[in-house]
Amino acid sequence: MNVPGSNVARHLRVAATEHPEGLATKSPAGVTASGEVRHESRTFRQLDQASDAAAELFARSGLVAGDRVLLAVRPGHDLIVGMFALLKLGAVPVAIDPGMGWPSFLDCVRRSRPTGLVGLRSATLLSRLPLAAFRSLRQRITVGGAAWRQALTSASPAPRPLAEVRPDTLAAILFTSGSTGAPKGVRYTHGMFDAQIELVRATYGIRPGEVDMAMLPLFALFNPALGTTTVTPLLDPSRPLAADPAPLVAALIAEKVTCSFGSPAIWGKVADHCEAKGLKLPDLRRLLIAGAPVSGELLAKLRVIAPHCVTHTPYGATECLPVTTITADELLGEARQQALRGQGTCVGRPVSGVEIRVIRETEGPIATLAEARACAPGEIGEIIATGPSVTREYDGLPEATRLAKIADGDRIWHRMGDLGSLDASGRLFFFGRRVEKVRTADGDLPTESLEPAFRQHPQVFRCALIGLGAAPRQTPALVVEPRSGHFPETDVARGAFIKELRSVASVHPQSDRVRHIVFQRALPVDVRHNAKIHRLQLAQEWSVRLPR
Repeated sequence: MNVPGSNVARHLRVAATEHPEGLATKSPAGVTASGEVRHESRTFRQLDQASDAAAELFARSGLVAGDRVLLAVRPGHDLIVGMFALLKLGAVPVAIDPGMGWPSFLDCVRRSRPTGLVGLRSATLLSRLPLAAFRSLRQRITVGGAAWRQALTSASPAPRPLAEVRPDTLAAILFTSGSTGAPKGVRYTHGMFDAQIELVRATYGIRPGEVDMAMLPLFALFNPALGTTTVTPLLDPSRPLAADPAPLVAALIAEKVTCSFGSPAIWGKVADHCEAKGLKLPDLRRLLIAGAPVSGELLAKLRVIAPHCVTHTPYGATECLPVTTITADELLGEARQQALRGQGTCVGRPVSGVEIRVIRETEGPIATLAEARACAPGEIGEIIATGPSVTREYDGLPEATRLAKIADGDRIWHRMGDLGSLDASGRLFFFGRRVEKVRTADGDLPTESLEPAFRQHPQVFRCALIGLGAAPRQTPALVVEPRSGHFPETDVARGAFIKELRSVASVHPQSDRVRHIVFQRALPVDVRHNAKIHRLQLAQEWSVRLPR
């Protein structure tokens, strides 16, 4: 079947045509007494027909091409059906992370101005509250109810025509995690999704027939376009770190998962569980870990529990993904020693079609690339990137767009908001978020220049370099979250732990600039990855508690 046009949903139609009986989704249907996860499976033909039927239901309910539709559905088959149905219709899904907090969620809804809602019954009921954020809603479609099930089971075998769109037609609005500020809506076009799919396929060699378990729901939406099976993990996307690793590991083994994407926090739990139970993941061939720097200890554990797997740590952002990538083998070699000595965490080389530069830091907007001043190799500056998957603007935030985007003829460069440096061979080294660097009277301290040296202590789960007081005369401090069972409860234990930390970090020539080392049972982290530390929040809290 010929599927012309630019609508990104055509990739599912192609998969349903070329691999009609291939398994598209496996959704958890329960856990047996022995701990095995039962799954309900659907083929690509069934997924294509179900999303056709859902698109027809949406159209009968009054949704039309161009409508913004808030998508509030749990991860799994219904989420994928809803997403592709909206794309087929030419409507614009609005995806907001659950669990970001009610005020932030409402603010995102208000700013995105959806006219439709496709969600669980609880979501449609909540949307009836007399709140300003929901005033724009005109249509509400409940997922999982009788009408939904009836619509999906009475699907016509004849393919529904896809809405005609251009590559620059708005396809979806995806929100950033808001780890260093308010979440922002990112405008994705059909052409950008196409570019992303091709970049992921080409960079990681993903082939139809593979089995993927994406620990981040949005990444599961790429799988139908790639022709891979989606196994939905048993976890709450609003509280991923609270997930029980046992059913995750059971599903990884039983379903012979070959590929997975997740944060360091999730895969740390999986690795610890496998290590404690003596379990292996023999079918895993490719693992992508992103969202925060990945420790060498975790990468080393994964080598043991997944002996046939190549682990990649891609670097990017909601506004442009992927940008660079690196394998664990390279990261555990010379690059690891460089990170411990304060030379930044290597995040690899740019993927095909993406170009990166490091420029001198600028506080205000940079209108054109000609105004940016390039850094010399090894010099720390601001990372910028351009390529076919780089988004051009935020939704309804012209000032944020002006601050984050740089014009370069027909191209747009995105300011990543991160510090980095390039070596002579073109490898990018990450030094942390610009707004989180510690500014002292003796010079700046980027977070990722010092944290790796302290993170190597075996009892450190994670740690954060923060600045006490006001810039540019801040006092450097380190807040440590110990691993479970290793929190120092007494002054003696704290003193011994601090002594050990300073000893292991002495490989870094500036580690003694850290004036204070304190302990906290749980560091505040982002909802999406449960890995990005809210350092600015920590700095405010500890500036009150510690002398400077």
